[in-house]
Amino acid sequence: MNEQHHIVSYRILVGIWLALLALTALTVGITRLELGGYKVLAALTIACVKAWLVISIFMHMKYEGRLLRWLLFLTLVTLAIFIGLTFFDVLYR
Repeated sequence: MNEQHHIVSYRILVGIWLALLALTALTVGITRLELGGYKVLAALTIACVKAWLVISIFMHMKYEGRLLRWLLFLTLVTLAIFIGLTFFDVLYR
């Protein structure tokens, strides 16, 4: 019987999960502050940190090869371009 072990220990996974919960609470807390236009910037920054934690640890992308990481990066850049183009379309209507 071939038994496989997790690449990341359960202690680290629980720690990351708690960090994600804390970052979610921080995002909710930011909505209560009066930061003007920086509120969106702060929320997006926290969302990027959370996405990085999920992708690198839970999806094990940290332990994948260079090709797969570059393909993920290319996909995220393409998504960012499409979202940016959508914002420009809405902005100049």
